[in-house]
Amino acid sequence: MDTDSKDCLKQLDTLLAERNQSWLFGAGISLGAGIPLMGALTERVFQLASEKGESSDRAVLDSINGQLPDYSHIEHVLSHIGDHRSIAERSRDKQVTFGETVFSLEELDAFHKRILSWIAETVRWGYQSKTADSAEQIGGNEAPIVNIANHRDFISALFNRGQAGLSERRGAVRLFTTNYDTLLEDALALNGLPYWDGFNGGAVAYRNHRYGDQEPEQGYRAHVVKLHGSIDWHLGEDGRVWRVRDGDTYPETTVRVLIYPQSTKYLATQRDPFAAQFDLFRRTLSVSEENVLGICGYSFGDEHINQEIELSLSRPENRTTILAFALSLNDTLERWRQSAWGKRLYIMTQDGLYIGKRQR
Repeated sequence: MDTDSKDCLKQLDTLLAERNQSWLFGAGISLGAGIPLMGALTERVFQLASEKGESSDRAVLDSINGQLPDYSHIEHVLSHIGDHRSIAERSRDKQVTFGETVFSLEELDAFHKRILSWIAETVRWGYQSKTADSAEQIGGNEAPIVNIANHRDFISALFNRGQAGLSERRGAVRLFTTNYDTLLEDALALNGLPYWDGFNGGAVAYRNHRYGDQEPEQGYRAHVVKLHGSIDWHLGEDGRVWRVRDGDTYPETTVRVLIYPQSTKYLATQRDPFAAQFDLFRRTLSVSEENVLGICGYSFGDEHINQEIELSLSRPENRTTILAFALSLNDTLERWRQSAWGKRLYIMTQDGLYIGKRQR
């Protein structure tokens, strides 16, 4: 290995030992665990609509999907439903029409809730679509196919690094994720690492972190921030967000809190959890001292997240360095490489290492 390559690897190792360190994870980190990417998840939800839904559910999903761009997935479908619900609330007849199906607001809410339950079921037990090399695998309550081994190994490597005194010098590592599964939290627990996620309690917990609140400064090795919600988040009848074990009949809940509602007014009472989560992400990126953000398993397809990163990194006083792990370069990474702050961007791909505009 030449001297230049050794220097680059030494820089990476130093950055990975940075005291202020955060990570952003996407669906890619859970694919090997048996949880599908958004495309396959969307296909599975459409299947379940045919198998378990009301007679019109699949036709409605097909109608909505036909109005959306080809790259759309189930989150876009839910946002589309939310937009139409907002229109229906202002209309005289309080109804919304998809194709040949007419929903009242109550019927639309029930349809939305069914979709969320199918998402949660698929993520909880696992699903792998049919490929040229393997048959379709459908996990269930009695035979789940989700495997946590890779998550446990990653958490062990991240928090049990060999540098002397690193855990004492480092603050809590912030783990931001767009995933709905609980594998990060479970892996932290299985490694004996205390973490904070904005909830208080035990197996049943209530959310006590609100927009603008400070994170706890001591007592935790990690802070888990789920930007798009979780399969074990529920909205209570009193408007409080609960973390509830699968199958529990208490507390009384109205709907799973799964999907970030974006710009719609749909289920406005859910806004605070998501606004608070993105506020934590924004604050982490905007610290005035040296800071490292690792990105792994993220497809760079969420424009909201991309914009938060770009706005923060483009500020002259910002001192965040990004370590992006990706199979190859994409349009977003190419744009970031060419930016004024591109020199603080390290991209690890199958084609090699890129540092800003340079390739190693």
